[in-house]
Amino acid sequence: MMRVFEFLVALVIVAVIGVVAGVVMPSSGHVERSQVVGKDMRQVYDLLNNFRRFPDYSVLRSQDSGVQFKFSGKAYGPGAEISWTSTDAKLGDGGLTIASATPQFDQIDSNTQEASIIWNLDNNWRGLDKHFTLDLERQGHGRLTQITWSYDVQYGWNLINRFANLYIHGDPDSFIQFSLNNLQNVLAGVANVDYSGLMPKIAQSQPTPVLFVTRHIDRSKGGSDVLDDILAQSDIELRAQAKKLGVNVTGPAILFITNYGDPDFDFNVALPIDSSTLTINGQSEQLTAPIAPSLDATAAAEPAPSASAAAAAAAAATAGSRDRFGNLVVEGDVRGMMAFGGATLQGIWEGTFNGVPQTVKMLTAYAQTHGYKFDSTVNPPYDIVVAAEVRDSTGAITSYARHQVSLPLLDAPAQTPEQEAGLLPPEQNGAPAAAGSAPAPAASSAPAAAATAAE
Repeated sequence: MMRVFEFLVALVIVAVIGVVAGVVMPSSGHVERSQVVGKDMRQVYDLLNNFRRFPDYSVLRSQDSGVQFKFSGKAYGPGAEISWTSTDAKLGDGGLTIASATPQFDQIDSNTQEASIIWNLDNNWRGLDKHFTLDLERQGHGRLTQITWSYDVQYGWNLINRFANLYIHGDPDSFIQFSLNNLQNVLAGVANVDYSGLMPKIAQSQPTPVLFVTRHIDRSKGGSDVLDDILAQSDIELRAQAKKLGVNVTGPAILFITNYGDPDFDFNVALPIDSSTLTINGQSEQLTAPIAPSLDATAAAEPAPSASAAAAAAAAATAGSRDRFGNLVVEGDVRGMMAFGGATLQGIWEGTFNGVPQTVKMLTAYAQTHGYKFDSTVNPPYDIVVAAEVRDSTGAITSYARHQVSLPLLDAPAQTPEQEAGLLPPEQNGAPAAAGSAPAPAASSAPAAAATAAE
């Protein structure tokens, strides 16, 4: 009997000690980790102010490869939500909501030194008012940003929850550290370019039948004069083919750039036509949208053909057949396809062709930080001149060409944050662009008379 009494006394003592320990333990918990990334603050801010890239950098997929994500709420900024479900009991189900983001995205520029985003957390970790805070701080004079990712939780007077603070350096800490490491890898794939002045929008493009030819320029050996000649020759060839097919050209030339490298400049010159059905060798053929080429074991083992070899192979293809992208072989090196169709991310550039590739790079980086999916191999970016360059009698530029540069998207919301906020690029004012965007020397400046596209 005495031993039972002693046992009960011991339990009471342990319980009292536990209660006392719980009372004196902190009623809240905090843990944080920091990392410096070589990216502009606006890019980091945009990536963290939406959840479309969260599955790519969060540690959740490392814990459960079968975890399922669902987006809801707004696409960007406060109100954006993501939830996940997992069969892993340790991971469980959960969700995040962007509670606040300061300053607003359109107030972040090269002079902004600090920004902060708060995510509210709902999962099986113990405690109340659980949230992550992501503080951003510009470092030095270069494009470096320090990310401080912290986790805060309130335990209140729930003593069991207070004991959970002993394990805050477990799951919460590892979640932050591993996600930070993955975040750096995701950001490494984004072009380090400032797109804060771009003000892009998402628009719906209509499927358009086009005839096109593939061309190549060695940029180290030729500039605008070479491109001018190629555009003129291609335009003549395509118009002659359209006449032969009995179809009408419905718009200006379009230049799809499939590779803007150094020195290789590969592109397709296209003309829109008024029919998606062509008669080739007496057979009616339907134009289709490009598809991703399939790679069998043999093709995968072979090196990619040079531009000249590809052009020769194109010219030798049989009329009425399909190339590796599913485009219709019309005659010689002329092809037909259904271009455009679907959502596009659009930006405006006023100036010479030299600014088009940079604008495309901005659009690409913007799409990556906002989580918009695209495939530039199958559907390359394109640029349409919506207002031509104007020169006076002396040949001086009085008004630069206005380029509408578009990046086709596979998955995106209905609007960009700029559209939702009513921030759109100004209309062309008829005057030359600012000095910083003045045309390059004639040897490197491409004509603005043709519609162009760049990757």
